[in-house]
Amino acid sequence: MSDIRFDGRVAIVTGAGGGLGRCHALELARRGAKVVINDLGGSMDGTGGNSEAAEAVVKEIEALGGEAIANGSSVSDEAGVKKMIGDTMDKWGRIDIIIANAGILRDKSFAKMSQQDIDLVLDVHLRGTFMPVHEAWNIMKEQEYGRIVVTTSSTGLYGNFGQANYGAAKLGVVGMMNTLKIEGAKSNIKVNAVCPIAATRMTEGLMSEEALAALKPEYVTPGVMNLVKDDAPTGMILSAGAGAFSMARIVETEGVFVGQGEALTAEAVAAKWDQITDVATTRPAFKSGGEHGQNIFAAVAKGMQG
Repeated sequence: MSDIRFDGRVAIVTGAGGGLGRCHALELARRGAKVVINDLGGSMDGTGGNSEAAEAVVKEIEALGGEAIANGSSVSDEAGVKKMIGDTMDKWGRIDIIIANAGILRDKSFAKMSQQDIDLVLDVHLRGTFMPVHEAWNIMKEQEYGRIVVTTSSTGLYGNFGQANYGAAKLGVVGMMNTLKIEGAKSNIKVNAVCPIAATRMTEGLMSEEALAALKPEYVTPGVMNLVKDDAPTGMILSAGAGAFSMARIVETEGVFVGQGEALTAEAVAAKWDQITDVATTRPAFKSGGEHGQNIFAAVAKGMQG
């Protein structure tokens, strides 16, 4: 098996001043990439900011013999994102990889969650993923090369108490990925999602010391490297933590044709409920080319024939 290298590639990693982002950035640099270290340097709830963390990672990369620049833009600020992309192009003339990792938390039960708690988390996680990718999209199209990783969460995929805002944002980036994998295909732009479980400042206090020790952020990064390499997949959700990896997928049951016209009633649907919800028949809900509704249309055809 050949080594995974990024020589000549230019990568932007958001939220790279610490935790997962720092690990991703360092590994890209070790493998030959030039890296933009984006980090607002704010607190976990998104307040404040300074460039010290980003500059420290740049120094780490330079100590390894690599090339990196720091950027302190907020990923949810339009002018800041334009500056980040512009500075990258001025420095190196291309953008090959974006790993959208920046994030904050404003955890509260839904009843106690303020509009600001909702807006700030959506801004950083969803808008803060959308904007850098959108600003670099045409650059990648013109290059006919791009590798993008969005960062989702088990909260977005499965839910978690007190994180309605975070979960909504994290599933939102998966929706974004599912469309961009289609739109980017003809331009050799591949888009994937990582669902990490790692010990970072966002998980401190939520897990035992033993669990945190096993969930080092560097145990996620090898999987991410496989999502941005030349022969990366596209449209994949890679779950990663403690050195273990799995693939998450959106699936749908086979489905059953209930009827049409007067025969289609709520009671008729209830009568077929066990068949509709039979998890033994689950399979991917659509193909990577965007051909949605395969199961539904197959069930209709089967029902009409029967």
